[in-house]
Amino acid sequence: MATASNDNGTKKATFLTPTRTRRRLRACHECDLLVALPPLRPGQRASCPRCDHTLSHRHFRPAERSLAFAISALIALLAAIGFPFISFEARGVSNAIRLTDTSASLVTQHEPFVGILVLLTIIVLPAFYLLAVIWLHLGLLQRRPLPRSYRIARALSHLGPWMMADVFVVGALVSLIKIAGMASVDLGPSFWSFCVYALLLLLTTRSIDSDWMWFSLAGEPLAPEGCRPGQPAAEQALTGCPTCGLVSRLNHFGRGRCQRCGEPLRFRSPHSLQKTWALLIAATLCYIPANLYPIMTTTSLGDSTPSTIVGGVLIFLGHGDWPIALIIFTASVVVPIGKVFALAWLCITVRRRGESRFKHKRQTLYRITELIGRWSMIDVFVVAILISLVHAGSLLSITPGPAALAFSAVVVITMLAANSFDPRLIWDARNMQPHMPASLKRQSPYSPVKEVDDA
Repeated sequence: MATASNDNGTKKATFLTPTRTRRRLRACHECDLLVALPPLRPGQRASCPRCDHTLSHRHFRPAERSLAFAISALIALLAAIGFPFISFEARGVSNAIRLTDTSASLVTQHEPFVGILVLLTIIVLPAFYLLAVIWLHLGLLQRRPLPRSYRIARALSHLGPWMMADVFVVGALVSLIKIAGMASVDLGPSFWSFCVYALLLLLTTRSIDSDWMWFSLAGEPLAPEGCRPGQPAAEQALTGCPTCGLVSRLNHFGRGRCQRCGEPLRFRSPHSLQKTWALLIAATLCYIPANLYPIMTTTSLGDSTPSTIVGGVLIFLGHGDWPIALIIFTASVVVPIGKVFALAWLCITVRRRGESRFKHKRQTLYRITELIGRWSMIDVFVVAILISLVHAGSLLSITPGPAALAFSAVVVITMLAANSFDPRLIWDARNMQPHMPASLKRQSPYSPVKEVDDA
């Protein structure tokens, strides 16, 4: 069974003895170990005993908690949209922008892809997420799910990495420091509302317990017969639903469909390594023009000065703002390069046999890579804020450069690469494959390692 612990990290009990049960079974999404969840009280979490991945986290009054955070965050977002965000005055020229101007200015400056990306990540996707949480939990409080609740709940699990309100706040602070030397800057009510909204959005995402939510929505059917907790699910032709967690049995081709939420199931993500390699190569190719070309151009009294990513870091260092320079260098140089090398290393070493401690280190490397990827958007948000705020023609203006599109593509592609890599491959044995007859084995595209015929 799983490991139960309190929020402060103190372990209450560890259930490692395999038990014959068909209730509350989960296949760990990161190491594929089949475990039975122990009873959980509010404030406790259940973790995988092999890789320590969190399987479930109970909260006190979870429906009311998530509903309160979501409604508060949505109100803060509406306030952030409705009031002035930032204003500045320099050389007799003044300008004030709203939150939506950060994306609209990019569209008018012939960067529609970057503008749409900014709008989606800070407003559209978070707003949909908050409305979805409110819709779901209103139905749960009434003990009668509202229409389309299953589809909406399935969508929630895919939105988390693409909501970047907290990253935008850091980008706004960097932008303020960058223009503080050339203009007088005032923060509008929208800025403070957005900071509150970013915090409440983070609390909302952390308050969601998908295991409890799906159990409340649709109950939980019994797991297939013959399940053996304490052993990998794939060796038993089982898999856990990536959306609701229900354990199901796969057919000979390594396929299936979750009977609770309807999500398509696979033995492993199809062609995970090939897709990850392809995306890493694409990200590397995009990263070259992202550093060679200017990411923005500053015009002052008719004199234009292009600035590359590394050039912007050097400007901050020259002004003595080394903390900001360190943030930009880490987010725009260290994180993208480190992410590409980390995922490439995982793809190379995933087929090697190794001790458990090496697998734990690879698992930790993957978790870090997946966590930090979206923070590279800081530089894109800085450009979006500056070009919307500073545009006074040849007197003083900032325009986006070709590198803005290339670097945005790097961020998106590396995030897709991390999502396409299946971390369960780290723990698979070298000869792991779905149990199927030899006549069907050649037709299955889902084996993550080299297939061999049955003797």
